[in-house]
Amino acid sequence: MSDDQFTKLFTYIENFRSDVNKRFDEAKEDRADIRGAIAELGAQMRDYHHEMVFLSRQVDKLKEAILQIAQETGVKLAVDL
Repeated sequence: MSDDQFTKLFTYIENFRSDVNKRFDEAKEDRADIRGAIAELGAQMRDYHHEMVFLSRQVDKLKEAILQIAQETGVKLAVDL
């Protein structure tokens, strides 16, 4: 192998290695972005769950109050709570 061929081969391999490393770095960034998005979605789901639990408790309290008022006033409710 002549020096010129070796230089071309070496340059090609170095460029290929550099390109592969660049692609791996981009893939790492993409995975980091995906992990961040998943973490954010998880936090949003947790917050939503807490809000639903809170709203459910409020609805239960209102239901109890309505039933108590209806019972004490003798009003028959048209809907079944």
